[in-house]
Amino acid sequence: MKGLAIGAGIGLLFFLLALTLFSAQHAMLIGVVAFLVALWTNGALPLGVVSLMPIILFPVLGILGTKEVVPNYSKEIIFLFIGGFMMAIAVEKIGLHKYFSAKLLSFFPNTATGIIYALAVTAALLSAVLSNTTITLMLLPIGLYLTENTKLKVHFLLAIAYGASIGGIITPIGTPPNMLLLGFLEDHSMQAPSFGEWIVLVSPVAAAMLLAIPWLLSRSVKDECVTEIETCVPQLDSDQRRLIWIIGLLAFLLLLNTPIKPYYSGLGLNEKLVLLGFGLLMFFPKIGFLEWEDTRDLPYEIIFLFGAGFTIAAAFIKTGLAAEIAQRLSFISHMPLFWMFLLVALFVSFSTEVTSNTALTSIALPIFYEFAKDMGHEGLVLMMVATIAASYAFMLPIATPPNAIIMSSRVIKVGEMARVGIVANFIGVIVVATVGYLLW
Repeated sequence: MKGLAIGAGIGLLFFLLALTLFSAQHAMLIGVVAFLVALWTNGALPLGVVSLMPIILFPVLGILGTKEVVPNYSKEIIFLFIGGFMMAIAVEKIGLHKYFSAKLLSFFPNTATGIIYALAVTAALLSAVLSNTTITLMLLPIGLYLTENTKLKVHFLLAIAYGASIGGIITPIGTPPNMLLLGFLEDHSMQAPSFGEWIVLVSPVAAAMLLAIPWLLSRSVKDECVTEIETCVPQLDSDQRRLIWIIGLLAFLLLLNTPIKPYYSGLGLNEKLVLLGFGLLMFFPKIGFLEWEDTRDLPYEIIFLFGAGFTIAAAFIKTGLAAEIAQRLSFISHMPLFWMFLLVALFVSFSTEVTSNTALTSIALPIFYEFAKDMGHEGLVLMMVATIAASYAFMLPIATPPNAIIMSSRVIKVGEMARVGIVANFIGVIVVATVGYLLW
């Protein structure tokens, strides 16, 4: 009850403060969103429960009608996510992720620096296709038991968490903010990048971060001694080989479907249906690996969180609050493009430290859309910069699930994470803004 009371108090405080600047309806929306963010943050109620509350709160408080709220929970983009998670559950069920982890770890030297890079790269690549929460949980025991040296443990765990956040941006399904952006672009008839285009666009960001962040983490421990680590790669069984072929076919199909303008227009397939189709294929006899009972592992709470995020974004647009806030931030539109990207990335990255990156993205997108809709291609870049910056919050455990998970090990202190994380935040802001300006 204490968490609920705190959430209600925060919501009321934001409502009263907003009344001094905005209309009653806008103040009510701000208060409700603050209430939801507080509950997402303090865990007073299950994530899925809080994420379903807009269906009741928004109509009752006169923010949006029920018919405007409910469709946000069944958007087409959500089924792409469901298909991806079905594939992920199959990978975990037959243990293919263990093979990939061992294979990647075997490529790096058994030094403190080598292990930090190995853990970060492994977490990043796996988080591109699996939940970064799942990957962090999976790699956490490895980071804890690789060494008895507490200083090394701290840096190994940070490498896992930071690598998982870095890698989540590589694919559209890697992290919730990516999905929110694609759904938002679709709602507002803006041309969203295809699956392959997304990977091409963001790979330079992930690559630069995977060079810089492990280097940052290894600076103070590079001379620490580590014992020889076993990196025995398990043999693949027939089921694992079959799934590798299926994943390869999916990747090839998505690659063929990626347009290379003006030379190649792609296959024109709906990638949401393609990914959902491959997810459903996991249940077919002789082909797939799942039973219906396995869908209990689907992260329904994250699916509901998407719905809540889309609802918040729709409310900011339809009530005119996004336009009003954008008007108050109009000085941004007069800045040179690079400095605009840098300021937006800085604002989003550090704002995310005190709230869920999914909630922050759902609030930020409709605000920055007010600038983006008149900017042409640069508007899309602005929104991508904001979205990716939301995943690059490294200072506090509340910012991202990977940060929270490694904090639960009780090996890391908040101060230690913050000292390294603030530097990582600034690196992320500079990398995202620079790549967006030069390459997008």
